[in-house]
Amino acid sequence: MSTIMPEGNLKKAISWIDETRADHKDKTLLQMIDEAGMRFNLAPKDTEFLIRFYSDKR
Repeated sequence: MSTIMPEGNLKKAISWIDETRADHKDKTLLQMIDEAGMRFNLAPKDTEFLIRFYSDKR
C-alpha cells in the first residue's frame, strides 16, 4: 500500500510535529496537531489527515 505524500503547509506541519514531539513530552499528540493546524494555517481536512496519519503510525 502506497502513502500519498502531502505538500506545502501540511508537509511542514508533519516535519514540525516530528521535531517537536521529542522535546515536548508534556504535550499530547492531539495538542501538537492542534497547534500545528494554527501555526501552519491548515484546513480542517488537513488536521483530520494528521490525526489519521499519526494514528496509523502507532
